[in-house]
Order: sequence, then structure tokens, then C-alpha cells
Amino acid sequence: MRGDLPIIDITALREGDEADRRAVAADIRAVCTDTGFFTVTGHGVAPDLLADTRQAADDFFAADDAIKNAVLRPPEKISRGWNPPADRSLANTLGEETPPDLQEAWAMGPPVGGDGPYYTEGAGIPLFSPNKWPAIPHYQRILEKYYTAMTTLSGHMMRGFALALDLDERFFDDKTDRPCSIVRLVRYPAQDTPPRPGQLRAGAHSDYGSFTFVKGDNVPGGLQVSDGKGGWRDVEAPDGGFVCNIGDTLQRWSGGRFRSTLHRVVNPPAAAMREDRISLVYFHLPNHDAVLGGIDAESGGEPPPRFAEHYLGKMVRAAKTDGGGSSATADALIAGDAR
Repeated sequence: MRGDLPIIDITALREGDEADRRAVAADIRAVCTDTGFFTVTGHGVAPDLLADTRQAADDFFAADDAIKNAVLRPPEKISRGWNPPADRSLANTLGEETPPDLQEAWAMGPPVGGDGPYYTEGAGIPLFSPNKWPAIPHYQRILEKYYTAMTTLSGHMMRGFALALDLDERFFDDKTDRPCSIVRLVRYPAQDTPPRPGQLRAGAHSDYGSFTFVKGDNVPGGLQVSDGKGGWRDVEAPDGGFVCNIGDTLQRWSGGRFRSTLHRVVNPPAAAMREDRISLVYFHLPNHDAVLGGIDAESGGEPPPRFAEHYLGKMVRAAKTDGGGSSATADALIAGDAR
């Protein structure tokens, strides 16, 4: 089923006055308390940078296996370097055992870390792990520039989300000033043979972080969002824009006011099976020690978790594929002593 997502021009979040920012925040509130999915224009990321990043993705996925294997993701399967095909199964994060997703990817974290314990101890060890750069001309320069642009944009978005939650505009600033966000380039390859039963390009899942920006090729076999009634809606990014969706972190932070909605990437129809699809994905992840509470009064029970506890648990479950899964537990990664 097709269904157009709301389009929100966020120019005012970057350069508008308070009244204009609050008007955009009202639009954000409406969609985030409904589907949690919308499309973003007016983001300020240069078209040339988007084109260069898209070309860098092409260059990496077309590279020889030797180049890719030189940046193979770490044994703990944290988001660095190359995830080869059949390396992830996102539906596992919801307890659904499925065949590995039909994709390969390359991922990076923050271009620079720091010298203090926040970066070098505990959860800081995996979440600020060094990036793994392929031997491709200009690749590192382009991806670091893209990461920086998306992180700057995310600061504006978090202030918009704060206003949408009727909070001080700077509420999230000290919780997101040392983020451990991820850029992931994803290739969903052409399919020469039919998928296995239950196998998709990306199984149904919700994202783990605060929110996600996606810029994907508008070709058949793309992103779908759950309608909450057992059906699925096709999603496309507008020319030059991003799809944005709320993640589990912001849902928990907001006390459930904002929705982290299931989504997936489906297989192409028979007529388009020989087409690749590439997506540029930015996952906003806050400070790893941010406590996912404090917006609404707590209702008792378990104290809210820190972000690292939530995120690393999800990541390890996603890594449990046919190859045997991650070599680390979430507890070991949080403690910084994974081997």
C-alpha cells in the first residue's frame, strides 16, 4: 500500500526565530505522536555532499573483496567497517528468528573521540572505537564531512524535538553533546535467486537510537512502515530530502509520547530483481551515559536505563545470524571488556 508521509520543512529550526521554530515543532509533534515517520526538507545538507556520499557508497560496494575484507567489522560486530552479506538479521531484535537480511553495509562512528574516561572506559570503548577506512581515494574525507554535516543537522532536530515535547529548547543539549552516532551505507543487492521463506532485505524492526535519517534510492524493493493494523506503507524520500523516523530511545525518553514504529525493507518485485538499492543512513545516538528518563514523572518500577544498556543489547541481538552471532555479550560491551 502506498501512502505519502508528511513533509516538514525544517529551515526554521536552523535559522528561524523562536515563533517559526515553535511552528515547525508543532508539525513535528503531530507526526511523532502518530506514525513517527515523516520526510524532511530544508535540512541544509549540500546537494554536492549528498551526491559525493552516494558515489562513495558505489565505490565501496564495487570494490574488490580484498579492499572490503581489510575493513571487516570487528568480532564484536560493533558498527565499524564492512558488514558482509548474511551478517545481520534485524528481526532478531524483536525476538523473531529469520534468515539473514539480504544486504551488505559499511559503517562508521564519530570521526574523533577524546582522552577522558567517557571515551576510553566502559561503553566508551566500543562506542568510540576507531573507524575502519577502505583504501579508496577521498573516501575518508567525504564520509567524515558527511558525518559532520549530519551531526550538525541532528543538533537542530533535537532542539525541535524538545520544543515538540513542551520542554526547554536546550533540554537535550547536555545529553547529546558527546554523541556516538553512526553513519551506515547499505547496499541491497540485486537478487538472482528467490529469497528464503521470511527473508527480506531488512526484517521488521524499530531503530535503537533517538531518530534516523535515511536517503535511499527510489527504486522498487524499498522502505515500508507499519500502519499498525497488519499492513505496510511504501516510503520514499522527496528529491533532495530525507526520511526521518523516531527510534526507541526517543520513545523511551518521551514516556511513549513519540512513537518508534516498525519498518522494514522489502524484496523487489520480479521485474526489478536485478536492481541494486543503496541507502545512506544516519542513526542519531546520544551520549552513551544519557539516562532515558526525566521528561515525564516516573511511574515506579525499574529505573530508566542508560543509553548504552539499551543500544548494545539491541545490537548484539541483531548480530545473531547464520554465522553464529556476536562474540560479545551486551554486558561485556557495556563494561568495556569484550574480547
